[in-house]
Amino acid sequence: MPLKNHVVQALSGKSDSLVVFLHGYGADGADLLNLADSLKIHLPNTIFMSPDAPNKSTMNPFGYEWFPIPRLDGSSLENAKKGRDEATKELNLFLNEINENTGIPFERIFLFGFSQGCMMSLHLAPRKNEKIAGVIGIAGMLMQPELLEKEAVQKPPILLVHGDEDDVVPYEELNIAADTLVKANFEVYTLTSKGAGHSITEDGLRAALQFIKNIL
Repeated sequence: MPLKNHVVQALSGKSDSLVVFLHGYGADGADLLNLADSLKIHLPNTIFMSPDAPNKSTMNPFGYEWFPIPRLDGSSLENAKKGRDEATKELNLFLNEINENTGIPFERIFLFGFSQGCMMSLHLAPRKNEKIAGVIGIAGMLMQPELLEKEAVQKPPILLVHGDEDDVVPYEELNIAADTLVKANFEVYTLTSKGAGHSITEDGLRAALQFIKNIL
């Protein structure tokens, strides 16, 4: 079943790039779409999309999840990995469909993931057959870092942002992800949001905008 999608069209009416927001655990696509209001003024030729994750959330009946999280919902590690792999396939199909439908090439498509959406972004982008423009990962983590170097077929540039007072995903995950990515020869940029918890901060959004503009 195709992922339900939320869209903000390019401000100029002429699109040549695309940002795909991936929401966190228990939220939905609409949760991040308001970020487009801040970004579209500076990226007038960019379409913004934000799909709902494929599964209804166990913890929030009004939200969605990309895959179960055992420590939150009591699921098994096996089910979590199975859910992640299935969601990765669905997200990959989604990206292929929007590439075909919009005509925007993969090298002009960004993934912008928050929390579990960051985890999905960092997992999919290196394993995708086509190289995308870049990944912005905020307040997330790199799943199974020991497998990255062996499984990566693409190495898009990556921006990692994390609050140093995050009580949901530990701040230390920023350094684990960055070190692993650098070791695997990715181009990596990092930003620590001082005093920030589990959130998307103004300095993080500014860094994301600059990252996108530099690549475009």
